[in-house]
Amino acid sequence: MAGDSGVGNARLLAGVAALRSAVAEATLPLELPGAAEARTARGRLLDQLDDYVIPRLTSLDAPLLAVVGGSTGAGKSTLVNSVVGREVTLPGVLRPTTRSPVLIHHPSDAAWFSGPRILPGLARITGRHSSSDGPGAVRLVSTDEVAAGLALLDAPDIDSVVEANRGLATQLLAAADLWVFVTTAARYADAVPWELLRDASERGTSVAVVLDRVPPTAVDEIRTHFASMLREQGLDQAPIFTVVESDLEDGLLPAEQTQRLRGWLAALAGDAQARAEVVRQTLRGALVSLDARTLALVEASTEQTSAGEALVATAAAAYDDARRQVHEGMLDGTLLRGEVLARWQEFVGTGEFFRQVESTVSRVRDRFTSFLRGEPARADHLGEALQSGVESLVVNHAELAASSIARAWRTLPGGDQLLRADPALGRSGADVDRRIQRLVRDWQGDILQMVRDEGRDRRTTARIMAYGVNGLGVVLMLVTFASTAGITGAEVGIAGGTAVVGQKLLEAVFGDQAVRELARKAREQLADRVDELYAAELARYQGAVTTLQVDTAQTERLSAAAAAVREAR
Repeated sequence: MAGDSGVGNARLLAGVAALRSAVAEATLPLELPGAAEARTARGRLLDQLDDYVIPRLTSLDAPLLAVVGGSTGAGKSTLVNSVVGREVTLPGVLRPTTRSPVLIHHPSDAAWFSGPRILPGLARITGRHSSSDGPGAVRLVSTDEVAAGLALLDAPDIDSVVEANRGLATQLLAAADLWVFVTTAARYADAVPWELLRDASERGTSVAVVLDRVPPTAVDEIRTHFASMLREQGLDQAPIFTVVESDLEDGLLPAEQTQRLRGWLAALAGDAQARAEVVRQTLRGALVSLDARTLALVEASTEQTSAGEALVATAAAAYDDARRQVHEGMLDGTLLRGEVLARWQEFVGTGEFFRQVESTVSRVRDRFTSFLRGEPARADHLGEALQSGVESLVVNHAELAASSIARAWRTLPGGDQLLRADPALGRSGADVDRRIQRLVRDWQGDILQMVRDEGRDRRTTARIMAYGVNGLGVVLMLVTFASTAGITGAEVGIAGGTAVVGQKLLEAVFGDQAVRELARKAREQLADRVDELYAAELARYQGAVTTLQVDTAQTERLSAAAAAVREAR
């Protein structure tokens, strides 16, 4: 922090406000390891910004707030009542004590606490305690027994079995200019208080400690040991006030047991410079701590982004593989097996026909023309077989991609969460079969249009009319997929013959260069349509991740806001 002149300046306050907005907007929706803890830390950071840093920067001259906190049964409320000199907060007879925290202030300081300047999330109530009191409000008690310039806040137990009480106690301690920790001779080494004391030390928060219920014969021994523990945690400057075991008088500790603490608080309230030093120390510590606390949130945000990116990358890789498999299936002869080969053989026969092809293409034309004119049903069967083959190829790889994504997501952070939220992600889209059927029909339409466009001059048009657009379109589909790669045994000869027959026939109509170009365009158009369909399927997974994924902009906003505060303080 740059010093008194820079503590409350507009640049620092604006920077902290911007950081507060970035923290408030930050989300950690994916259930990753450590995400729950990071969300809790984010909430506490937001609370301290709202409850302490921003209001204190806005009003440096506001009264000092001392929050009295401690473990269950430590005697906090009795101590507060004894310091004030009358019952202002209700000691808990039954545990846990589910009551509102109590803020005791001088009447002249009422305006500082009656509004939402600090603890804006808590309602304000006044009057005597009632059974309906709860942790959602703060009870204000105005009394001349507390000096102007200093307010005491009796907080819930930090180790309460009621989660809401524990959360509120932590929030209230983070809103304090000064922590007054109350513990007992029997429990001063308990883990929970020391976790908060270490937190106070790390943040540079001003701390005072009250060691309550100390046996008179063990005061020096316990106090010495406790002081050494404080020193180990960097809290050797924290004053220690000892209260020996005593009988209560009208519910209050004997005056001599709280005299030193009362005097110290009164002196602090009456010394503006001393109060300012406490505020300066705690505020400086809070501002410095913003770096590490925001960095932890940045790291959690980055993990969320990385997890989301990994999920999307896995889905993208699955559809890239599906796309590659389909593209290869267009070239390796896969589509010319089975039903397609059987339908093609109905027309061309086997080896005897291929030997005729080698001698003259005219016989191919004659046979093909006869086939189209005399037995058109066979062309329909061949077209249907090709259509079915293409559909099966695209559908199968779509299903394989969806199932591989589901398997991979179940092993990736956040993936199982998304699959539980939307079980449909475990398979292809509900209407994928219909869309693929439409895709193949539309591609067949592309084929026919290419045949028509290629026959613009009169001579070619006449040839097309002789064979028929549909028939030539079917042969062009065959040529598009004709290759011997991946086919073995007797199928090689059949597929090879398919390529030769179809190629020579189309060359007779369009010319060899045109046929090569037509086949290339046909493959590209089918590939483009398949790519578009798989991109739409991938978008389902991308959309699911987007609903929960944290984008890099969040991380960048948090980092930039923390840097701005660091430069301004």
